[in-house]
Amino acid sequence: MNYQEAYEEGIRRLILAQIADAELDARYLLEEVCQTDRTALYVHKDRTLSENEKEKYLAGIGRREQHEPLQQILGFTEFMGLRFLVTNQVLCPRQDTEILVEEVMRYLQDGSRILDMCTGSGCILLSLLHYSNQCIGTGADISPEALSVARQNADNLELEAAWIQSDLFEKISGEYEYIVSNPPYIPEEELKGLMPEVRDHEPHIALSGLEDGLFYYHSLIPAAREHLCGGGMLFLEIGYQQAEDVTRLMQESGYREITVKKDLAGLDRVVYGMR
Repeated sequence: MNYQEAYEEGIRRLILAQIADAELDARYLLEEVCQTDRTALYVHKDRTLSENEKEKYLAGIGRREQHEPLQQILGFTEFMGLRFLVTNQVLCPRQDTEILVEEVMRYLQDGSRILDMCTGSGCILLSLLHYSNQCIGTGADISPEALSVARQNADNLELEAAWIQSDLFEKISGEYEYIVSNPPYIPEEELKGLMPEVRDHEPHIALSGLEDGLFYYHSLIPAAREHLCGGGMLFLEIGYQQAEDVTRLMQESGYREITVKKDLAGLDRVVYGMR
């Protein structure tokens, strides 16, 4: 089996499995297995795969046919121009969440203390640390498995951060200039309608915001205020229909200068305000 034959076989199988980005996913899998790039695929399309490469590639196609996320199969994904380790114990970092990071960076001052609540893979906190100077970062998550992934990502990026296993603010002490969070916010009933890549392969605990999707905001917003220094800021990712409710919760907890930021699709994505 050569490059071209492998590529075409992968596309054929993924189309039959109703994978939306069949061509792109087949190419990414082939490039990763063969440790090559797109140019080689076209210029050396008649190059023969080794038996090991063929086996690994077809195994990857088989996993993708079952709607396992491409990021989990590859073992990594790109976020904010950085490469992050991904497993089935954390959410796959999404482009929408880059809006959250970019908005924090508009205000972030070097040397600040940052807390990332519900840190997951650590992609938010580590991106902020990478693109700033001398900031002190802490990532918190209830899942020890997620924290293990975050630690590995920090090591891979040669960044230092503290990692705390905590049910929201239960084990958090001290004050921070910036608190950022992408908490679980999908209403439980809506989980059934998600793509199988998300519904069946990403951790339920990182997705479900329980009945109305707002469960964690009710606890997180007032608790965060107690750990923000004067003038400190809270940044939250939200579901596209939650801006009004989250804004109200922040107003009730005494935040000021509350702002809603839309994503590239024009949907409400981030709410933030100042203590």
